[in-house]
Amino acid sequence: MEFEFSTKEELYTRVHPALQAKEVELHRLGYPYITDIDIWNYLIEQKWKASKNLMLSDIVSDIMHINEKKIDEYLKGKMTRSRRTKYFN
Repeated sequence: MEFEFSTKEELYTRVHPALQAKEVELHRLGYPYITDIDIWNYLIEQKWKASKNLMLSDIVSDIMHINEKKIDEYLKGKMTRSRRTKYFN
């Protein structure tokens, strides 16, 4: 059975249960600040950035086998950069 998604939003909805399961696992491993959205954003921006025609099974596997230290570094880097931005509006 093949799945095709016309938008990233559709794909996100489909894999959301896996993202939530990984979030729970990361919380148990001592990363209570990492959310399912952080996991999704990390994979979109880092892992799948140059990927084409990913299979649903590969996407779910990437979610479930994400390296917790890499996503932690990614998230801390994003937080650090966002804090250093000056807004004058």
